[in-house]
Amino acid sequence: MKAASILALISCLATVTEPKIYMRCKLAKIFARAGLDNYQGFSLGNWICMAYYESHYNTTAQTVLEDGSTDYGIFQINSYTWCRRAKLREKNHCHVACSALLTDDLTDAIICAKKIVKETEGMNYWQGWKKHCEGRDLSEWKNGCEVS
Repeated sequence: MKAASILALISCLATVTEPKIYMRCKLAKIFARAGLDNYQGFSLGNWICMAYYESHYNTTAQTVLEDGSTDYGIFQINSYTWCRRAKLREKNHCHVACSALLTDDLTDAIICAKKIVKETEGMNYWQGWKKHCEGRDLSEWKNGCEVS
């Protein structure tokens, strides 16, 4: 009985990151509310397109790179420069734990993505954006989403 109680307590305390894959229009509304439309001159379509090609809207996406760093979350934000995995060599310019970029609350990811766009060369940080979104008509990405 005591062992069962302890086991139940442990399972309640254990946190499991469930994958959250957003639908395009839900994400468009979240991004619009967060002020991403025309942030640093990038339309909402740019943000939606970039998130699709970086993570397919999956908040728990993680990509381990050849240099040993990892890209995290819906925007695939890199651990070496932008977030903290508890390694001293990481710069953590966003002042956020990498694990915070893996939740369905996109607040930390959006704040960090804004910082990246503002402090680097715009959206050129994201290869998915450069390859699939840059210089294209991206109005279709918000079509039918009831965002202006």
